[in-house]
Amino acid sequence: MSATTTDPPRSEEALEERLSRPRAETVAALREAPGDLLVLGAGGKMGPSLARMAARAAADAGAGRPRRVVAVSRFGDAAARAALEAHGVETIAADLLDRAALDALPDAPNVVFMAGQKFGTSGAPSRTWAMNALVPATVAERFRDARLVAFSTGNVYPLTSVTGAGSREDDPPAPVGEYAMSCLARERLLEDAAARRGTRVAIVRLNYANDLRYGVLTDLAVKVSEGTPVPVAMGWVNVIWQGDANRIALECLPRAQVPPFVVNVTGAERLEVRALATAIGERLGIPPRFEGEEGPDALLSDTALMQRTFAPPELPAPVLLDWVSAWVAAGGRLLGKPTHFEERRGRF
Repeated sequence: MSATTTDPPRSEEALEERLSRPRAETVAALREAPGDLLVLGAGGKMGPSLARMAARAAADAGAGRPRRVVAVSRFGDAAARAALEAHGVETIAADLLDRAALDALPDAPNVVFMAGQKFGTSGAPSRTWAMNALVPATVAERFRDARLVAFSTGNVYPLTSVTGAGSREDDPPAPVGEYAMSCLARERLLEDAAARRGTRVAIVRLNYANDLRYGVLTDLAVKVSEGTPVPVAMGWVNVIWQGDANRIALECLPRAQVPPFVVNVTGAERLEVRALATAIGERLGIPPRFEGEEGPDALLSDTALMQRTFAPPELPAPVLLDWVSAWVAAGGRLLGKPTHFEERRGRF
């Protein structure tokens, strides 16, 4: 592995450049899915880097006239919006719950749907259902002729034995809690749009993406660095570098189909939480503290389909551990959005 691959980003600009770097397969996918691209819900944790990656891949893909990549969000963060525009991404401020605003968006043959709500579900369940079920249904109606890639979650699955490979795409869903139930509703409504209107759909069941500023590994590094006990009841996890998750999502565009193409997107390894915290502690020079005992099951996904369909993730778990540990040790900015990966009852 080259030094340019393993050297950790030391600034947010360097981090964003790495997160938004397309690979040859991403460029090829955009050649297969020509035309403009809308990224709906682009103001969240993953949206800005995905939109920027799409702009870079579209520029490399060529294919005739210039292609627009348009990021749509409420854009409460003016700096984030300006950063997108500085890198060739058009922006539109819109509330996707406002049907008039949705109808006013430009037409596009490619749509990536990233909007949703997870945290705060327990306190505002109606808003969660509106964002996770109503909005994707209206988006599928508005963009019925587009290729639509929609982010979902591995939370639609039940917990599975930590000795197995995890849930597969054809396993019966069994969501726990209103967040997971609302995400399954999103999937079912998109399936209905495909069946009734012929909308081409791909569904990305993601868990867990890791930036350096947030993610399961970042949660663990913060706990270790602060001396906070690490809960281990959810004793095993899957983790994927956010840049790899972004690439795979964009590479799903030409795979959108009827019925929907559904794929688990996460790291192939089952990673033990206790071992991860110990490895981070070794890098930080701080012995971790633990609380609880490992349960017999966990939220785990089988990635066999992903591995057959897409190029391997470019950043392996040991390198990501190095990068996260270095980022936290250096006092790098954090998003302050813990994953709550340890939640076993679906209460977010």
